[in-house]
Amino acid sequence: MTGVRRDIRSLVRSQFRSALPDRLGIAVSGGGDSMALLHLLHDCFASGGVELFAATVDHGLRPEAAAEAEAAGAAAARLCISHEVLRWEDGPQEGNLQNQARQARYDLLTGWARRHGIPVLALGHTADDQAETVLMRMARASGVTGLSGMAERRTHNGVTLLRPLLDVTRRELREYLESHGIAWFEDPSNEDSRFERVRVRRALEELAPLGLTPAVFARIARNMAKAREALDWYVFLAARDLAHVQAGAVVLCQRKFRTLPSEISHRLLVRAFQWISGAAYPPRRVPMEKAVLAARNGGSATLAGCRLVTTSKQIWICREFNSVRGEVSLPGQAWDGKWKIYGGDVKGCEVRALGQNGLQLCPDWRAAGVPGAVLQATPALWRGGELAAAPAAGLANGWSAETAGSEEEFFASLLSH
Repeated sequence: MTGVRRDIRSLVRSQFRSALPDRLGIAVSGGGDSMALLHLLHDCFASGGVELFAATVDHGLRPEAAAEAEAAGAAAARLCISHEVLRWEDGPQEGNLQNQARQARYDLLTGWARRHGIPVLALGHTADDQAETVLMRMARASGVTGLSGMAERRTHNGVTLLRPLLDVTRRELREYLESHGIAWFEDPSNEDSRFERVRVRRALEELAPLGLTPAVFARIARNMAKAREALDWYVFLAARDLAHVQAGAVVLCQRKFRTLPSEISHRLLVRAFQWISGAAYPPRRVPMEKAVLAARNGGSATLAGCRLVTTSKQIWICREFNSVRGEVSLPGQAWDGKWKIYGGDVKGCEVRALGQNGLQLCPDWRAAGVPGAVLQATPALWRGGELAAAPAAGLANGWSAETAGSEEEFFASLLSH
């Protein structure tokens, strides 16, 4: 980024290393970044070996969106790339519109990729996007993970999301598009100062004369990503030493937990909450800091659909009863996305949370060595208002309960973010 035009095509190609997917998806909005990505990937793999597919999400929020999606499809067709328009049928609810739209976009795109057997989906985020992300997170006083910005690779709904343009500036992509005579659309919301990212983008223009350019912020993100990887490794080693999974909960040795450096204990607890809740993003830092304090001091905490409970020697992170009290499934089906109950006669039965009332009907629940608050959020077999079985609480009656996530999967999750 010194003024000498770089070989962007080779840079993009290098992001795939030696392991090329047979089928590669491309998220195309019609904007300059994604249109450049579409053509660059076509150039990279024109010789064959990788089948390309493209998709455009139409959120239905702007009248021009349908025409832009159609134009993106036409651009893909000229390159002989299959294209599909994905529409956000549910639309926005109350709350943060941009966050909802972003989540819907990822869900629609990864759902499309899975339907077509596409293991990797390329996204058009640039060094400028990375810089904006880092600056926004700096404003929130984020730690190492936040300042590492957007990951080059991450998994969402079983699909690998790849960002091959994170080292390329928006200006470089515009030069590439203009030199190749490629047209693109500009989203008018990119100039709407009501959005935080637009305000941050303008602030970056003011910071550039001080040497705080998008390239510099992107480099900061890479440095923080390396620090994050090192921290994650030590979190993994700590977990191997002091954690195990029992009754669907993550259990930590409180004595060993107290001896951990504060950053390692914080990160370990964050990952435990994420793994139990199944949330894509970690809880906010302030409530997490309170949870860490509760874990160290023998208290309790509730957040992110989970509950932290301490005993004399252990820290338990489990589901919160109120988060699963409405969960209902049939025996053999997934309950709360993690549990399955198997057994005998299923006629008239359904699986619901055990709850406090159900726990009182299990005379031997203490023999399991599991706190009552943990057991209340485990699945039980009910026939109407009658408790038929609660395997996790010692009332099996010929039934068994299994969790989908094993202890080894929890340990692996510590290195996969």
